[in-house]
Amino acid sequence: MSVSYFQERGTPASGDVLSPATTSLGGASRGANALSSRITSVLSASYADLEIRDALETLDTRGVRNTAETRRQIRLDVQKEVIECNGEIVKDFGQVAEQLKRIGTAISSLNSYCADMRSHIAAANKETGPVLEEATGLINQRKQVESKQQILQAFNSHFLISDEEATVLTSTAEPVNEEFFQVLTRVKKIHHDCQVLLGTEDQRLGLEILEQSSKQLNAAFQKLYRWIQREFKTLDLENPQISASVRRSLRVLAERPTLFQSCLDSFAEARESILSDSFHSALTGSASDAEHIATKPIEFQAHDPLRYVGDMLAWVHSTTVSEREALENLFISDGDEIKRSIQEGLESEPWLKDEEAEIFDGRKALSQLVGRDLASVARVLRQRTEQVVQSHDDATLAYKIANLIGFYKGMFAKLLGTDSDVLEVFTTLEASAMRQFRANMRDYVAAVQSDIAVPPQDLSPPDFLDDALQTLKVLAKSYDTSSAGAEDQEQGFQAVLAEALDPFMSGCVNLQKGLQQPDSAVFAINCLFAAKDVLSAFTFASERVEEMEDTISEQVAQLVDYQHEYLLHESGLATLLEALEPITDDEESLKTIPELEPFKRDALVAASQQLDEFLPSALIDAAENLKRLKNRKMIQDITEEAAASFCEDFEVVESKIIAADDLTYDEDKEDEEQEPGLRDLFPRTSGEIRVLLS
Repeated sequence: MSVSYFQERGTPASGDVLSPATTSLGGASRGANALSSRITSVLSASYADLEIRDALETLDTRGVRNTAETRRQIRLDVQKEVIECNGEIVKDFGQVAEQLKRIGTAISSLNSYCADMRSHIAAANKETGPVLEEATGLINQRKQVESKQQILQAFNSHFLISDEEATVLTSTAEPVNEEFFQVLTRVKKIHHDCQVLLGTEDQRLGLEILEQSSKQLNAAFQKLYRWIQREFKTLDLENPQISASVRRSLRVLAERPTLFQSCLDSFAEARESILSDSFHSALTGSASDAEHIATKPIEFQAHDPLRYVGDMLAWVHSTTVSEREALENLFISDGDEIKRSIQEGLESEPWLKDEEAEIFDGRKALSQLVGRDLASVARVLRQRTEQVVQSHDDATLAYKIANLIGFYKGMFAKLLGTDSDVLEVFTTLEASAMRQFRANMRDYVAAVQSDIAVPPQDLSPPDFLDDALQTLKVLAKSYDTSSAGAEDQEQGFQAVLAEALDPFMSGCVNLQKGLQQPDSAVFAINCLFAAKDVLSAFTFASERVEEMEDTISEQVAQLVDYQHEYLLHESGLATLLEALEPITDDEESLKTIPELEPFKRDALVAASQQLDEFLPSALIDAAENLKRLKNRKMIQDITEEAAASFCEDFEVVESKIIAADDLTYDEDKEDEEQEPGLRDLFPRTSGEIRVLLS
């Protein structure tokens, strides 16, 4: 369409240029410039411009045809449409203007009404202002009063108790029940919270409430203390169903350490008396209650001292276990509540607190309380046990009683601790029994030593040693039973050996001193073996057994030396060895052997004959020296060892004789012409000797 437009517009222009000129040259020039500018402007326009594209789309939607008529009328048509649109707009704005006038009139009317209302409101505010101010003040005052009333109610409910609650807390006519403990807990909280009141500027109220709550607490604890005292009088510890209120009362009373300790003191005195009476009843059978009817009195066993003491110790131990279990149920069943209560009490009563005192230990305190309960029982036990020990001079009985006491002492140490007073009684009794044991043993040793004369003919252990070893065996069994599992078991038995064995072994040593070898060593070995056989059965005597084995080895060595010397002298070899002592391996020294007196012809032949006569019965004759040695195998071992040494000595003599013969042998002579050598005169060989002595 645009192309045809420019073509239609260009045709007349071309015609005008070819037609004759009717205007001036200047006008034609300006027209040509304007056309050129227009063409240039149109050609330079971008068809991608949005405005041009929108204009073309608008023309396209209107169905415009590209005709000469349309091109002439299009501007006019567009301007006409614009004028018509503007007219409609003006018409519409006229209606809006009319409505705005009516709205303005309405607004003016409203403004006048508002002005009237403001004047009326201002007048009303002026009249009601004082009333409103007064009402506001009254409302604020009411809020303050209500707030104060709430504070007062809260204060009274928190810091004050009612008269009924005060009666429950302090009156002895009222029972100690759950309500009592609830009120007591509340008063304690009031007493604690008074610190807040004391932190204010006016401390008067806080001091008054603090004083009042302190009086109430003191009265409550006094009531609780007296109630517990009454309950203790009828309390049956053997009954496992101990009242929970008693346990709770004790836990609460612990907050007053003075009252709590006083309560424990009276309780301990009562229990001490009860247990003492029970022990006396168990001893004599004087109890009237049915539970003791089927049980024989302990004194029925007085004829058997060990059982008598054992029954008393067993009764005390059983009672201690029962007492501790009952007191644990009474005092420690609630865990560490009593410990915490006592700590709180010490903090509330700092003047009672010792800076160097240890932290309260509930278990330790319980053990101390049990010990106090058993004080009278322990005294009676000590008296009767000491009486039994001192009235018998049997050392074995005294030692068995000491071991029995030591056994129970270990059990009581686990029950009550090592610091218990009851344990001191056991320590004293054990020491007393051991003193009596040592005294009886020393008396017996003194009596034995006065009767010692000579050892038995067969060199067997003397009767006093046999008796002592039998006693030692009994003592060792008793010690083994009572000290089973003890770490220092071996060390503890040394004291028994020192009293029950060493003096008798010393007596045997004194007897040995009067004997010659081999009887001296044989007697010593027999005694040592007898003691060793008894002690070997007990592991805690292993150290002493080792010492005895060392001593036996020394005595055996002496017997070996004796047997060796016996073989040398009886065989005649001792003379030859003595003569060969200065001889060395030097040839000159060896050549002098035939000139030695024992090696001359007659003497050497006699020595050879003596050896031949000795060898067939050598071992039998040597063993005869040790026939009183009780250990037959040891006789054989000692003799064989001595024979082995004898064979070695014979080899020395044989080697010297052979060496001397080699030096004196004349190679220029025939064998028949040679002088008889030492070997010919002493023909026995070391091999033959070993065979004959094996």
